[in-house]
Amino acid sequence: MGKQVVIVGPAYPLRGGLSTYNERLCKAYNDNGDKASILSFSLQYPSILFPGKTQYSTEAAPENIDIDTAINSINPLNWLRVGKKYRKLAPDVMVFRYWMPFMAPCLGTIAREVKKNGKTKLVAIADNIYPHEKHFYDQACTNYFVNSIDEFVTMSQSVLSDLKKLVPNKPSTYVAHPMYDNFGALLPKEEAIKSIGLDPECRYLLFFGFIRQYKGLDLLLKAFAKSGLKDQKTKLIVAGEYYEDSAPYKELIKTLGLADAVIERNDFIPNGEVANYFSACDMVVQTYHSATQSGVTQIAYHFNKPMLVTNVGGLAETVPNNEVGYVCEKDEDAIAAALNDFYTNNRETEFSKNAEAFKKQFSWDKIMEAVG
Repeated sequence: MGKQVVIVGPAYPLRGGLSTYNERLCKAYNDNGDKASILSFSLQYPSILFPGKTQYSTEAAPENIDIDTAINSINPLNWLRVGKKYRKLAPDVMVFRYWMPFMAPCLGTIAREVKKNGKTKLVAIADNIYPHEKHFYDQACTNYFVNSIDEFVTMSQSVLSDLKKLVPNKPSTYVAHPMYDNFGALLPKEEAIKSIGLDPECRYLLFFGFIRQYKGLDLLLKAFAKSGLKDQKTKLIVAGEYYEDSAPYKELIKTLGLADAVIERNDFIPNGEVANYFSACDMVVQTYHSATQSGVTQIAYHFNKPMLVTNVGGLAETVPNNEVGYVCEKDEDAIAAALNDFYTNNRETEFSKNAEAFKKQFSWDKIMEAVG
């Protein structure tokens, strides 16, 4: 008989990378013979605080996953009720996803209530300790959460370092972000290009995921313009929803003369369409200004795609330079040079083969083992 595990964090019908991760982790536990479920949100963000178009998925629910949509992130009475419910249920392990201080009060309160049963081990998978976008309440909220948890798993060394400064005496482990293998198989490039209505005579770079300042699309656009690749039938696909004002980016595209070279698909990309975008591209480009780890990297690995990342946070930890792709400083000239090297020296085949071999280490078993 396996363990009873409850994963606390977003899940269907909420959309996005956190939901995808939690659902995949839940499946991994169940496949392992454990009894896993997800405790998710009835209200994750008040609509006034959510930067995108919608928080909800239009796709079918994941199969064979038990999801309790019970947490209201802004109602303290709800936190106490949910905590008492799971205190009585007394699972062996509760795995809290921690990604931003806004969630610390509700998650920390639930954890404190559950802890009263004296049985359940409380583990946090910490995506970030400090957020990309700072707020005055970050430190106090983060302290409240981390002091409610027994053990921690981080997915980048930089987050582990931040965590050890806060709670040096609590067990904490680094495990690389597991590979996302739930988006279907790699498609023939020509088929994928056709399916999303692109020109089969062109080559494609991919910037994927929601767009916020820290993700560095501005840096990529400037580097792409400097590279001169637009004159070599190379285009940049920007596939993801704007989580901030799009006007500065659109003005930059115009100013840099990239209107015909940048293909904008500025909506949330449903899971069922992800394979098309990754299969269509030659390389995935992540020119972040700041980062911890990235789920985009682990989607790229699933599709054996070369990557270019900036040397920030944990991005460089999982992309060996000049083996799977490029690790560049946050410099337009350096990024432009790497883009040119990729095409001039026909690196795609070599890097793709290396990615296929390197990705074997990114397993869900390692996360489960670290959680215990």
